[in-house]
Amino acid sequence: MIPRFYQTHLQKHLTPSQFLVMTILLSLMQSEKQVRLERLSRVFPCLITAESRRRKLQRFLDLQNLTIELIWFPLITYWLTTYCRVGTRLSIAIDRSQWGCINLFMVSLIWERRAIPLYWSLLPKLGSSNFEEQTTNLQQVLPLFSEYKVIVLGDREFCSVDLGNWLKEKGVSFCLRIKRNHCIEIEHLVWQRLDELGIVAGTSLYFQGKRVRKTRASHWI
Repeated sequence: MIPRFYQTHLQKHLTPSQFLVMTILLSLMQSEKQVRLERLSRVFPCLITAESRRRKLQRFLDLQNLTIELIWFPLITYWLTTYCRVGTRLSIAIDRSQWGCINLFMVSLIWERRAIPLYWSLLPKLGSSNFEEQTTNLQQVLPLFSEYKVIVLGDREFCSVDLGNWLKEKGVSFCLRIKRNHCIEIEHLVWQRLDELGIVAGTSLYFQGKRVRKTRASHWI
């Protein structure tokens, strides 16, 4: 079930027993379609009590070497070098999802209409992310793509002057979503609403380097 290069890499950082636990856990998550610890501990095939199985899985998930940087990034790098030629244009999506008190920031690689998780973090608050949180998360993954042409995709939450300028300084292209009632500066101090340009809903636009505003607020896209 686990590709050979996954196995080789994981076995370098896990003991045989830890690797076995991970293999079983991955199989259970696929068969049970659940990531809840209580559910997985009940079906984990080990001849101990359910409470002992739950603690066993907790200890495994708390391992210090189970980190994104140590476990996941090398696998992403291997995958890129195997399937992507140097200089290929790749799209990275940034997004934020909130479930109750859980506020998750996600950075993903778009590949063949799929989103491959690259990096994620739990925000210590509710609501939209700020510039510092956005750049902190992006800084974790951009070095992995130093040999590729990257374009960052984001929805209206990420359409800000600061983020646009930061990405431009990093040499990264970007396409950030805005409402159609915003105006774009087509010439110096000459503004035109986006919905007057014949834009169809759902169309992707790329206006890097041009100013966009709604009333007095200016944004870059």
